[in-house]
Amino acid sequence: MPKSKVRKKSDQPLKSVSRTPVKIKAGPSSTVYVAVMLGLMIVGLLWLVVYYLAAEQISWMNDLGAYNFLIGFGFMVVGLIMTMKWR
Repeated sequence: MPKSKVRKKSDQPLKSVSRTPVKIKAGPSSTVYVAVMLGLMIVGLLWLVVYYLAAEQISWMNDLGAYNFLIGFGFMVVGLIMTMKWR
């Protein structure tokens, strides 16, 4: 069986960009970030509970109608999206 040729260093293409993954060491999230994240989720939940229980007594909330669901779930979704950056 014939031997394969050994390549010289100059024949190989130059690697100008390193393709090895780099691990970034990030510390834990600040307490303010966690408080805002949890606060948004709780505000969204409370918004929906108040809408269900007392929308008839609160005129401006009753005028919003189905937009109350958008507001309540919007707060909760923003809080849940923030959990992706939580460390």
